[in-house]
Amino acid sequence: MLTAIKEYLSRPRRLHEVGILGMNCRNYAVIAHYNQRRLYPLVDDKVQTKLLANKIGITTPKLIGVIAHQYEVKNFLQVVKDYSEFVIKPAHGSGGKGVMIIKNYTDKVFTTPSGKELTFNDIYQHISNILSGLYSLGGQYDVAVVEELVHFSNIFEKYSYQGIPDVRVIVYRGYPAMAMTRLSTAESGGRANLHQGAIGVGLDIKTGNSLRAVQHNKPVLIHPDTKEDLLSIKVPLWREHLEIAAKAYEMTGLGYLGADIVLDRDKGPMMLELNARPGLAIQIANGRGLAAAIANIEKNYPKNLSWQERVDFVLNAH
Repeated sequence: MLTAIKEYLSRPRRLHEVGILGMNCRNYAVIAHYNQRRLYPLVDDKVQTKLLANKIGITTPKLIGVIAHQYEVKNFLQVVKDYSEFVIKPAHGSGGKGVMIIKNYTDKVFTTPSGKELTFNDIYQHISNILSGLYSLGGQYDVAVVEELVHFSNIFEKYSYQGIPDVRVIVYRGYPAMAMTRLSTAESGGRANLHQGAIGVGLDIKTGNSLRAVQHNKPVLIHPDTKEDLLSIKVPLWREHLEIAAKAYEMTGLGYLGADIVLDRDKGPMMLELNARPGLAIQIANGRGLAAAIANIEKNYPKNLSWQERVDFVLNAH
C-alpha cells in the first residue's frame, strides 16, 4: 500500500494537481522570468547584501572584517583581536558550505560549538580554501567574510542542537509566500542544512506557528537530540520576520527569492543572507506546493503595495 501511495504521489500529473513547484518550472517559469541576472550579485555577494540591507534599515550581523587576498590571511589575528567569538564564511558560498563558527577564542586556540579546538594553522588553511573558491558558486575566487556571532534566542534553545536555527521565507513578487525554520541536529554537525540532516519545520505564513516537520524528507514529531515536540514551535516577532522578507524585494528587485533570518536574543530578527535560487524542500516541510501559493498571489493579491501593506495583507488574508 505504501509503495502504491508513493508511486501515485510521484506521478507528474498528481504533483501538478497538488500545486508542487518542480525544478524546471522554478528555473524557467519563475526565476528566469522574475529574476534579472544582472541583479544576482546583490544576493550572491554576502558583503554587498549586508551593505545594502544596512542602508535600508534591515539588521544584519555586524561585519568584523573582509579578507580578500592570500597575503592578508597572516593578519587574521589582528582582525579578530577584539572578539572572542565570530563566524568565518565565503562571500559567494551557498548551502552553508565553508561556514566556520568560532564560539570561543583565547591564546590562539579557537573552539567550535562542538568543543573542537583549532589552531591558527587550521584557521589559516580554512580561509585559504575560501579564497581559492573551494566553497563558492561556480568555484570562482572568493573572499572571506568575518562577522559577529549571532546569539540565538533562548526560545529556540530546546529545538536546535548546538547550531543556530534560522527561518527561510520564500518571497514572490514582494509577498512572503511560504516559510520554514531549519533546526540543526547532531547528524548535521550543528548546521541548519537539510541535506546534512537538519530538520525542516513548515511554518504558518500568517502566525509563524509550526505545521509539520521533516528530516531527510520524512515526517518527524520529536527532535532526535533534544527530544522536544517540533509541532509546538511558535516563532516570536513574526511580523518583523515577514517585514525583513518583504523589504528584501525592494532591496534587490528580485521577484523570487529566499530570505534567511535568525532571531538574536538581544537584537531581534536579523537577516543572515538572501538567495536568488532558493531550494524547493520548503514544500516538503510545509506539506503543500509553492506553485499553488504563487498562483494564489497572482490571482488574489493586489499589486503596487508598499512592503508594510504587503505584510499587512499576508497577515490578514483569508
